[in-house]
Amino acid sequence: MALNLSDIRGLFEAHGQLAYSGEPVTQLEHALQSGALAESEGASEELVAAAFLHDLGHLLNRQGETPTSRRIDDLHQYFALPFLRPVLPEAVVEPIRLHVDAKRCLCAIDAAYFGMLSADSVRSLELQGGIFSDDEARAFLSKPFADDAIRLRRWDDLAKKANRETPDLDHYLNVVSRVMERHADV
Repeated sequence: MALNLSDIRGLFEAHGQLAYSGEPVTQLEHALQSGALAESEGASEELVAAAFLHDLGHLLNRQGETPTSRRIDDLHQYFALPFLRPVLPEAVVEPIRLHVDAKRCLCAIDAAYFGMLSADSVRSLELQGGIFSDDEARAFLSKPFADDAIRLRRWDDLAKKANRETPDLDHYLNVVSRVMERHADV
């Protein structure tokens, strides 16, 4: 079953106020900040939509507050895909699917990156398979949309600041709507 715009709004309205795993923001604030960071760097609307929706799997597969502290990997990067693939292009869906592996890759290729991760991101990294080997990092970087996934990952890491001003939910739902409309026309 595909998610439509009303379904996505409903998920954020029903569950967006949940805490974002030990961070000083809610799920909705994290999504809005991720989208705003993407826009501030001039990302395409597809990548802005991916940044905004990248953690939608947390809202679909709710595992309670900070599931990593209970050694649960909710596989959020995959959970939303069957609901988004019918309505959004690969340029949105693939960065979402790859954003966890982008963290694993960045830990392997950027010596300072691991030290910037929050406590929850460090816990989830272990549950998600740990830091990539050099060969795994090279293989990841050769995938289509790997660069976009890395950009998304960096915004994800920065989108955890309390009281950051962002455009509202309607702004990003309008971006998603335009991307959905273009995809339907293909």
